[in-house]
Amino acid sequence: MRLVSFVQDGRESYGVVRGNDLYPVRLDHLKNIPDLKAAITGERIADLNRYCEETAVPLSQVALLPPIPNPGKIICAGMNYCKPYPVEGVAPPDPDNVVIFARHAETLVGHGTPLEMPRGEAAKSFDFEGEIVAVIGRRGRFIAQDDALGHVMGYSIMNEGSVRGWMTHSVHAGKNFHASGSWGPWITTADEIGDPASLELRTHLNGKLMQSAIAEEMIFGLSDLIAYISNLLPLNPGDIIATGSPDGTGGSRKPPAFLKAGDCVEVTVSGIGTLKNHVGAASY
Repeated sequence: MRLVSFVQDGRESYGVVRGNDLYPVRLDHLKNIPDLKAAITGERIADLNRYCEETAVPLSQVALLPPIPNPGKIICAGMNYCKPYPVEGVAPPDPDNVVIFARHAETLVGHGTPLEMPRGEAAKSFDFEGEIVAVIGRRGRFIAQDDALGHVMGYSIMNEGSVRGWMTHSVHAGKNFHASGSWGPWITTADEIGDPASLELRTHLNGKLMQSAIAEEMIFGLSDLIAYISNLLPLNPGDIIATGSPDGTGGSRKPPAFLKAGDCVEVTVSGIGTLKNHVGAASY
């Protein structure tokens, strides 16, 4: 099942995607379960099809939001693939320790929404990072690695946009420019994915292949990340974990291939789909 949040005629809602069609949740159901996060928290995903309209809406007629517009925690793994170093603004990884950081919800837009080009000096090192995302569906603390995947309700895609120049003095700043990244286009439920280690990720910039990797190439797999994070704090339904970006980002290239206004970034993950965004102009 593919789950989306969207805007149509100025109203936010959510529903199920089948092919190129969207089946919105019925209005009477929205009174009790107003958004996708509430559906996940209330364990209503398995029977969601029962609460959707029978008449489909073409996806082309709605604007897709981030699949969970109001996520809980957004936790990102850093330096989780082997890459040639140095990468501009990034130190080599310590293979014995997980690296994580957080993003704010307003830094991420949905599929098809333009990314915001940072202003001034920051625009000179605006980068793309294709990543696989896990969506937590069951609360847990001190989760064992063997049990970790049982807490995942589905998978999605992120372009974890970064400003490399700012990361040299503050990773948090470099990762949290407004509307600098995206995630979506939807969540594919875990029952349709199977082993997440087999997921293949590819990122294209203006049609050119820039990143290509399989999830099993991660230094720390998803089970490792979930166990590590849940040792720090509880994981709750609606939290999302971005699992890291492989080699090929703009900052890893000589010369660098940083983003410019008008560029098109497409991140494809097997079994999920393609997240596509253009780079817009700076906000003034």
